[in-house]
Amino acid sequence: MFSQYFGHYLLNRGLITNTQLQDALEYQETVHVKFGVIAVDKGFMTSAQVDEVHEKQKQMDKRFGEIAVELGYLTENQVEELISHQKQGYLYLAQALVDRGYMTMDQFSSALNDYKKEYSLSDSEFEAIRSGSIETLVEHILTADNEEIREKLGNYISLFAKNMIRFIDRQALLEIGDKVNETKWLVSQQIEGASPLFTALAIDDEALLYVASKYAEEEIAEVDELAKDAISEFLNLHNGIYLVNMSNWGTELTMNPQHLKENAKVTGDILPITVKTQNGSFQLLLSANPAMVKVE
Repeated sequence: MFSQYFGHYLLNRGLITNTQLQDALEYQETVHVKFGVIAVDKGFMTSAQVDEVHEKQKQMDKRFGEIAVELGYLTENQVEELISHQKQGYLYLAQALVDRGYMTMDQFSSALNDYKKEYSLSDSEFEAIRSGSIETLVEHILTADNEEIREKLGNYISLFAKNMIRFIDRQALLEIGDKVNETKWLVSQQIEGASPLFTALAIDDEALLYVASKYAEEEIAEVDELAKDAISEFLNLHNGIYLVNMSNWGTELTMNPQHLKENAKVTGDILPITVKTQNGSFQLLLSANPAMVKVE
């Protein structure tokens, strides 16, 4: 995810164009190999074992390697070897930009240093973000300017970013917004208990079909019942994992059934987060004060 954020940093400062960024990110995808694929290629795991780990990830917020070790499919040393193939993802972005002639390596390195200084990142924080720590990225980049959001919703946002990457789109990018956009579909679900939440996806046809197709692992061409069920189940799965995390941290919560509504209007105490994908954008709507949210 760091490559996407740093790529947009370069874009916003006029160091590259949007076309150049998209070209570089697409190149990065061609050289990035998923953890499970590498494990099979090296003979560490079978395809069936990889599939089992992926299913477990739909139930718990753990990395592929953690689950594989717990199941006895990988050793800690093998996990470290596999991680070494993935943790320098931002260098693929650098290679693409240099190979295409969009930047020199010196320009890229200088921009990295500027990025670190702008967000006041320590060496350890910067290394954690570059190595894939979404929690650190959310804390120090995405919610850096709003301590209240970070304290109340940081864990939820970090998990949502992970689940977007795990199940939907490796190039997903989250940005804090300032208003709720009008959209065609609203998939909502309320979490109740000591730390209640209103959660929803405000999404149009294009993005809904993209997310639904990725989640269902089959091409869905129209917003039919299958598409509606898939987008609803994605939110439900994410919230289910969030409840497991909160339970592990000592807070028991429950969640109500999902609701899907067409042309709904949401008002009240809402934090809108724009989620950009390779095929359309949507908003993740959150509120730590569900009683102050109105859906009509």
